[in-house]
Amino acid sequence: MQVVMGIDPGAANLGFGIVRVEGNRMVALDGGVVETTAELPMERRLERIHAELSELLAWHEPKAVAIEEVFFGKNVQTAMTVGRASGVAMLAAAQAGVSCFSYTPQAIKMAVCGSGAAGKKQVQRMVGTLLGLPELPTPDHAADALAVAICHGGGAGHREAAELAEGVAR
Repeated sequence: MQVVMGIDPGAANLGFGIVRVEGNRMVALDGGVVETTAELPMERRLERIHAELSELLAWHEPKAVAIEEVFFGKNVQTAMTVGRASGVAMLAAAQAGVSCFSYTPQAIKMAVCGSGAAGKKQVQRMVGTLLGLPELPTPDHAADALAVAICHGGGAGHREAAELAEGVAR
């Protein structure tokens, strides 16, 4: 059994999803969004994200944290803000002694839907199906974070974690 925390990084809305993986079966344990307001200075927003993720890490004790890689679009400021939130998530995981893994949006969609070009609604439906949820996961950021956890909990995550463990054992 392995518990994985998935992260959909963002400074205003950081999605998190906790998934337990037992063989080929995955179950959602928790999911939600850490919200901050634009009125707060960036350092206070990041402090809140760090504090909440630290509590979640202590409570759920995941063996891995999987983070969606920052997608660099046309807005450099947004990419930098998302990068800061991602860095804070990595810091919280490192302080808890948990290894971090990152995945591109396309790799996550491929793992969950079988297509790297899947749309948000398709990902949301597949997350619900794969985790056996009675209804679609909401909000979008939480559904995306669960998708990241599923991506890691499937074959890609197992391979990377095994390779990491082999490297440490040598």
